[in-house]
Amino acid sequence: MNFFEILSELLAQSGFAALTWRNCVMFLISFILLYLAIKKQFEPLLLLPIAFGMFLANLPLADLMKETEPWYSQGVLRIIYGGVKSSLFPCLIFMAVGAMTDFGPLIANPISLLLGAAAQLGIYIAFMLANATGLFTPGEAAAIGIIGGADGPTAIYTANNLAPDLVAPIAVAAYSYMALIPMIQPPIMKLLTTKKERSTVMKQLRKVSKVEKIVFPVFVVLFCSLLLPSVAPLLGMLMLGNLFREAGVVERLSDTAQNALCNIVTIMLGTTVGATADGEIFLRVQTIAIILMGLLAFCFATVGGVLLGKVLYYVTGGKINPLIGSAGVSAVPMAARVSQTVGAKENPTNFLLMHAMGPNVAGVIGSAVAAGFCLLIFG
Repeated sequence: MNFFEILSELLAQSGFAALTWRNCVMFLISFILLYLAIKKQFEPLLLLPIAFGMFLANLPLADLMKETEPWYSQGVLRIIYGGVKSSLFPCLIFMAVGAMTDFGPLIANPISLLLGAAAQLGIYIAFMLANATGLFTPGEAAAIGIIGGADGPTAIYTANNLAPDLVAPIAVAAYSYMALIPMIQPPIMKLLTTKKERSTVMKQLRKVSKVEKIVFPVFVVLFCSLLLPSVAPLLGMLMLGNLFREAGVVERLSDTAQNALCNIVTIMLGTTVGATADGEIFLRVQTIAIILMGLLAFCFATVGGVLLGKVLYYVTGGKINPLIGSAGVSAVPMAARVSQTVGAKENPTNFLLMHAMGPNVAGVIGSAVAAGFCLLIFG
């Protein structure tokens, strides 16, 4: 064979020859997400691995997500993806979140539970809409609705049990919207509130005792798991991580859960979640509908939290800033930081972060309970 024949054969067997318009579209989507992660810094720890995983999975002939038998012959990302399909990664992420979370603001201000519950409105709106389309079974519609909780691990856990074929689009939608919170929420928050309401200064929270912080995670797991046993894996890991933090006798375990474990699982989870966005599967009507309904669910979740915040603002005589209601969408601590940022723009002396953390952690519990209810009804 001469040089040109070798070159022709090389090109014929290369990824260039297998490149399709779907690959190109997915490349473009991944590049946009990379831009938002790197340039705009929209939760880069989450969005960057998702975007690059999406890019890797759509490389023609690379077979990084190839599924074959035996298992060790599969693509490397497919092997790692087993941690997603088995719900191992979501549970480990919940342990890390628990170790990083201070439930003190929720314990100090129990009314935050109401705001966290109100922010689950998006879950039920999306469920009813998905069910009404006729494209999905009731179980699949429930799994789609959980996107509105802005809680990626819970969305994956629910999808694994109710809609295994839809894990990929549901996971990508949930994590993408979590990362895009700083772009999606502020316009809704400003639309539903007045400048006076956004400028409301809240008084300092009371100090929560160590005993309260230790008893709280045990009580929550006991009560919620007896009520909805299917939620035990998620809430159990969440509260175990929190107990590591609050007990004060296992600093090494707490540090590992907060840092090394969290970072390792985030890399593997984010990359493989992005890798599920294969162009052949992702670019279809059903998937696009999930993405759109996920966005709608997220928007209504924000609306529900802010509107109840407005009600509480008037009921308490202006003591509660409605902006903290938006933090009930569960994404910890991103949503709480958005509440702080929007409030500080109206009143630079306003410090809403700790107040917003109450609804924020309440949203984590609320979305897990909503998932448990869906699993009980449709599982």
